[in-house]
Amino acid sequence: MAMAIALFVIVVVSVVFHLVSPWWTTPLASNWRDMDDTLTITLVITGIFFVVINLFMVYMLVKFRHRDGHRAAYQPDNRKLERRLILGTSVGIMALLAPGLFVYADYVRVPDNAMIVEVLGQQWQWRYRFPGENRKLGFSDPRFVTGANPFGLDPKDDAGQDDVLIPSNEVHLPLDKPVKMLLRSHDVLHDFFVPPFRARMNMVPGMVTWYWFTPTKVGRYEVLCAQLCGVGHYNMRGYVVVEDQASFDAWLKKQPTFAMSMKPAPVAAGGADSAASKGQALAQSKGCVACHTLDGSPGVGPTWKGLFGKTETMADGSTALVDDKYLKEFILNPQARVVKGFAPIMPKIPLSDDELAALVAYIRTQKAQ
Repeated sequence: MAMAIALFVIVVVSVVFHLVSPWWTTPLASNWRDMDDTLTITLVITGIFFVVINLFMVYMLVKFRHRDGHRAAYQPDNRKLERRLILGTSVGIMALLAPGLFVYADYVRVPDNAMIVEVLGQQWQWRYRFPGENRKLGFSDPRFVTGANPFGLDPKDDAGQDDVLIPSNEVHLPLDKPVKMLLRSHDVLHDFFVPPFRARMNMVPGMVTWYWFTPTKVGRYEVLCAQLCGVGHYNMRGYVVVEDQASFDAWLKKQPTFAMSMKPAPVAAGGADSAASKGQALAQSKGCVACHTLDGSPGVGPTWKGLFGKTETMADGSTALVDDKYLKEFILNPQARVVKGFAPIMPKIPLSDDELAALVAYIRTQKAQ
């Protein structure tokens, strides 16, 4: 009897908690209301099965509870009951799967007028690429991937010279225009997910996956990685800004093209400024900014704001002054010493002497206000 009461209480509490729960889906900001409807169907069907099965268990525990002098009847086979269970289960499974199959078919059936945006995931940051004036993305291949060319674009392909590259975690999209998202991973399994769009897809190394959606509300929406991709997974975030077409066009014109990004940086009269500019590009291409913030906010690694000249405390209790020598040694061999409060997760990054000096020069410019 105690088990029957416990099951009944679990059913009642579960249903009440669902009705008064403070956790609901984010407001829909795309055309994928069908996605919400599919989730609702799944929740209703599984909820009905949950309630019915558990209440049936309560009924059985009460009706056939132990009584002195009563013995259960032995019935090894009941074909009629088995057929009913098979039929009911089959109908339930089809009701769960069928709507999702139809929605997924539309999810990857991209409209002809969709704008193309490529997303490149890398531990732990996002990059984006738009077609240029020719409306075509240039050819890419892993053999062309370098620190300065993370998309692996072919430098000899004329179609890719005007491709617009977004090396930051924020991308802009026009309102009420279908967008085809081409998804690639630079290293491990990622998942590009914007909750208000109900749109997500795995990014598998060596593959190009895709889906499409139409933003329907102006706003700034957070991008999440929905696959565990390493210790910095929680920090792999970004933003999608949805705005009117004119604002989007103005933003896109300000972004660099592939041809511009591959031009050597001009040598300024003051060599320090040129080195810092090169270091800034390296911090983006090598993924440094995914772990080290520039505004003082916490991250996977120490913030670079005000880092140079600071005295750092190590995990073993020792201290060290952050100067050029400290930074170079730490970048070349990050596991040798561990800064207190941070995990020893920074990988060794291959850098030439010039690149190392440029990166240190850039860190030196990030002074505290």
